[in-house]
Amino acid sequence: MHAQSSPEPGPGALHHVEMYVTNLALARDFWSWWLGQLGWEPYQDWAEGFSWRHGGCYLVFCQATVLDAPFHRCRPGLNHLAFQARDREQVESLTQEIQQRGWNLLYAERHPHAGGVDSLALFFEGPERLKVELTL
Repeated sequence: MHAQSSPEPGPGALHHVEMYVTNLALARDFWSWWLGQLGWEPYQDWAEGFSWRHGGCYLVFCQATVLDAPFHRCRPGLNHLAFQARDREQVESLTQEIQQRGWNLLYAERHPHAGGVDSLALFFEGPERLKVELTL
């Protein structure tokens, strides 16, 4: 079996996503751990933000300056970020680790098939209560 290579990013590919956060230190701690587990690499770092990249796409996290309305994933806007898992073992080990770190496991009664009986996924809330998904 040959590994499938990813095509080079081109016109129309997702280039980056920028998210504003209420607590940059908490976001840095969480996202640096999470993205590091998934093979992302640190990209940029400055006083008001940081970014990580994977292939041709990167995620940017910046300190918000308007803090009067808390984020909620069910309001208009971003609902969740979904990441591709390497294998079943990665889903299982990261499920245990997010629980040990105190992050809220979503859909616990249906875990790890919350996406459907044929799926295998981890859903949890990260900083800002943003839903994060790891799917196989």
